[in-house]
Amino acid sequence: MLRAKNPPGGEGGRRSVTGPRLLIGALLLLALALVVTACGGSSSSSSSTDTTAESSEPAESSGGAEGGSIEGKKVTVVSVAEGNPWAAVFNKIVEEKLGAEGADVTVVGSLEPAGQVQMLNQAVAENPELIILEALDSKAVAPAIAKAKAQGIAVLNADGKADPSVSSELNQVLSDNVSLGEYAAENIVEGLEAEGKSSGNVGVIAGTAAMLLTQERMEGFDKVLGEHPSYKVVYEEDGNWEPVKSGELAKQMFAKFGKDGIQAAYGMADYMAAPIVTAAKQAGIPVGVKNNGLIVTGGNCFKVGIESIEAGEMYGTATEDPGTIAEQVSEYATKMVEGQEVPLTETVKEARVYPKTLKQYTAQCTKA
Repeated sequence: MLRAKNPPGGEGGRRSVTGPRLLIGALLLLALALVVTACGGSSSSSSSTDTTAESSEPAESSGGAEGGSIEGKKVTVVSVAEGNPWAAVFNKIVEEKLGAEGADVTVVGSLEPAGQVQMLNQAVAENPELIILEALDSKAVAPAIAKAKAQGIAVLNADGKADPSVSSELNQVLSDNVSLGEYAAENIVEGLEAEGKSSGNVGVIAGTAAMLLTQERMEGFDKVLGEHPSYKVVYEEDGNWEPVKSGELAKQMFAKFGKDGIQAAYGMADYMAAPIVTAAKQAGIPVGVKNNGLIVTGGNCFKVGIESIEAGEMYGTATEDPGTIAEQVSEYATKMVEGQEVPLTETVKEARVYPKTLKQYTAQCTKA
């Protein structure tokens, strides 16, 4: 506070200063009150402002999780090239589904692991919101997945399991590949038993051997066939998921073992099993239970497989059709980009398709 010096001259002088001093003090108090009021600076008002600021962060996060959008978000699908029948359908559906939600979707694919690795590295460099990966070689793409994770890019691995070196905390939508292999073996055993054959040689034309999903299917296949040791795999080749190559391998198999040397065959996809049927017929080998012939099973069910089962040529197949998994991947990816909580891994439910269940799965399996 201001303090005035008393002028000399006694009490009268002191009175002459006291009045102005009181007036000045009152004016200062009034001014201070006006300043506080103008700033809204009461203690209760300040506390209310802080509370609002603190609660805004959780509210914003919650809104993002429930009401987020993928509109304009960049999503890159690194897949198998559309020369592969299964991938052609899978890629198309994922692109259409995410595009319909407003995402900026780019689809690239290769039929060779090295080419796919280059595409994946390029996708990482472009820093999209999400990369959806359908890997040809799980181990080959692992370094690029690690790089994406280090850069904070979300990766959704689809169909076959990722390499263990990068699978931790990685989002995945997977086929139940062990079960798919088991179903194929069950079809072969059941078909041979229906013909009254207690033993027989089995040929296998598998998908790309470097893929973990191929290895898992063979794990399931070998497990079930191992329970019936009189049925033995005598021929196994990598068909690389290619129909033409599968047909060529089937011709080689029949040329090597003759008309009576192979009793059953597994083409890991329907479009690989159908060429086995064609090659057998060209070699003069009967096919199907009704002809007491070669028992053929497929997988990744397609229209061509269902028609072959209906004709009595193929004995059976299994699901893992491209449409079903593409729908599930698209839904999962949308939730990821929106910020919703998703389980780290989802597994597609699979089923065995054979004469008794054919009608149940015909619609699902004839979309491609």
